[in-house]
Amino acid sequence: MIVSEFAARSKLVLQKIPRDVLIVAILFFSSSASFGLGILAGRDIGQGSGFSITEIPLTASPQGGPSAAAVPAAIPAGGQVVASKSGSKYHLPWCSGAQAIKEENKVWFASREAAEAAGYEPAANCKGL
Repeated sequence: MIVSEFAARSKLVLQKIPRDVLIVAILFFSSSASFGLGILAGRDIGQGSGFSITEIPLTASPQGGPSAAAVPAAIPAGGQVVASKSGSKYHLPWCSGAQAIKEENKVWFASREAAEAAGYEPAANCKGL
């Protein structure tokens, strides 16, 4: 079959289909194809594989200071309050005490309550605590 024969045969078939049905079919197939392509594009971008929130258990030592288990159980940099691994006070990130802590010794907490649950106390020289 030659291309011109295929085109002529297709034209005859399309003329037999009512125009309204043809328009509805074209709309249906184009919208289905668009939806499918959107799903595939979302998978390529990585939708659903972003970040996840997990609960971090925090425990305090019996002496009242920060326990060894609580120190690594903090969140990564960017929390609301920061403390030192070897200290007993927590600070707001912009306080001078927080800026004096070396980066490798910083322990970040999502909230003041989380820091206190880990055995830390608010720093007296940090206004706002």
